[in-house]
Amino acid sequence: MKRYAMVTGIRPEKIDDYKKLHAAVWDGVVRQIRACNIRNYSIYLREIAGQHYLFSYFEYTGDNFEADMEKMAADSTTQRWWKETAPMQLPLPDAAAKGETWSGMEELMFIP
Repeated sequence: MKRYAMVTGIRPEKIDDYKKLHAAVWDGVVRQIRACNIRNYSIYLREIAGQHYLFSYFEYTGDNFEADMEKMAADSTTQRWWKETAPMQLPLPDAAAKGETWSGMEELMFIP
């Protein structure tokens, strides 16, 4: 199992919409996340110095992360979900430069 943490910005005027959408995640999205070997997936919201950020954490239990992420990206329900969420988010510069939404974070400590 490998742990992942990621961060992205969120448009302040879209926070309520984002919360509503994630309060009732579509069943097909949940199924696809699980089918791609992701467990214990959480998203948190935090305001820092007047900017709003989303922090995500999940555990990957598979053996080919890239292949599972390609499988997720090919799923039509996930694609529709991302069409809803992407305009709400503000990628950090490193992610935006790669055409991505979320920026990976370095794990510094883990206490099992």
